[in-house]
Amino acid sequence: MGYLKYLKDYWGSPEHDKLLKERLISWRREPVILRIDRSTRLDRAHALGYKAKQGFVITRIRIGKGASKREKPAGGRKPLHAGMTKITPKMNLQHIAEMRVARKFPNLEVLNSYYAAEDGKSKWFEVILIDPSHPCIKNDPKLNWICNPANRRRVFRGLTSAGKKSRETC
Repeated sequence: MGYLKYLKDYWGSPEHDKLLKERLISWRREPVILRIDRSTRLDRAHALGYKAKQGFVITRIRIGKGASKREKPAGGRKPLHAGMTKITPKMNLQHIAEMRVARKFPNLEVLNSYYAAEDGKSKWFEVILIDPSHPCIKNDPKLNWICNPANRRRVFRGLTSAGKKSRETC
């Protein structure tokens, strides 16, 4: 087995769960969107196209779980018919997370993302971003498709894997 297979097996083990608890304590205090040096799930990142080279950026994003509440409408209504609770998003949380990261880093393109962790209140995803104007990306024949202007802002058109899954449900 290669080292990535060992990493994949370690992901669900009890030793990893203990480490994850400690990580979540520190992750809760971090900013919502944070650029990180290296992936916490290297096996998953490599499977989705990440390469350890210049032009690649990994960010971790925290997103709230559960349905949201709307503002109380003006005028008298029964609470049942006010339409305030149980408002769920049409897109999955992973796709929403990718779009938020894309707005934060407008010069980078979202390649893909993957689940990192969750607790009772939040979910964390790690998003792989590529700089289409970087010379290392432009010169790589396997990656320079992202430099094409037709592939700009692909996350907002639902062209990432999470976006495609999100479009299926609508």
